[in-house]
Amino acid sequence: MSRSQGSSLKRKRPDTNAASQPLLDAERVLYDLIQSKEDMGIWTRDMKRETNLPDNVVTKSLKALQVKKLIKEVVNIQSKGRKHYMAVEFEPSKELTGGAWYVEGNLDTEYIKILKETCVKVLSKLKVATAERISESINKTGLCATECSTQQIAEILRALVLDNEIMEVRSSGSGEFSSIPTGAVCYRGTNKGGLGGGGPKIGAMASIPCGVCPRITQCTPDGIISPKSCAYYAKWLDF
Repeated sequence: MSRSQGSSLKRKRPDTNAASQPLLDAERVLYDLIQSKEDMGIWTRDMKRETNLPDNVVTKSLKALQVKKLIKEVVNIQSKGRKHYMAVEFEPSKELTGGAWYVEGNLDTEYIKILKETCVKVLSKLKVATAERISESINKTGLCATECSTQQIAEILRALVLDNEIMEVRSSGSGEFSSIPTGAVCYRGTNKGGLGGGGPKIGAMASIPCGVCPRITQCTPDGIISPKSCAYYAKWLDF
């Protein structure tokens, strides 16, 4: 499975190609506006509102800018039906792409499934470990096509906790927790896997999904990401 490196989400070095290409007045106005939005890009309706250019002029100019390879259309996971454009020298921000868990605007369920299974396997060997330790172990195995950040693994671990596949506990600093600082959040298998017990478990009320969800800023009542469609929120309500 092919995935882009996390660094690809960062802003690229500005391109000077636009300066050497002849542009019509409308094309220049639109290009300057689009480029000014950097990695957030801009929706076509906002372009029309900010430039006051007629619809047909905007449509024609956007096509010309694409042919000249100065702009590109990108997917906005929050509004997939809207045409969103960005200057070619930028890569979409995480707010647009959804971050590491999305590919071309679609949730990469296969990648998430692989990471979940890998985290459980690694944790079954380590018995108890922090997100940092699990992340290091996974990257050393080379099981994943690209290196995973600690933040990514932490998000997967939180999902596994909500799935009741593992437990989130705090280190007591003694016994099997001796190598982990006292009070540090760590993870272990659940009783159903034969690895339960140990440090104090963090209750569900203290771990409401919304409080740790990396997509909380994108969650809206009627959006693509919403409480109505959130399986983890539903599970928490049933607790």
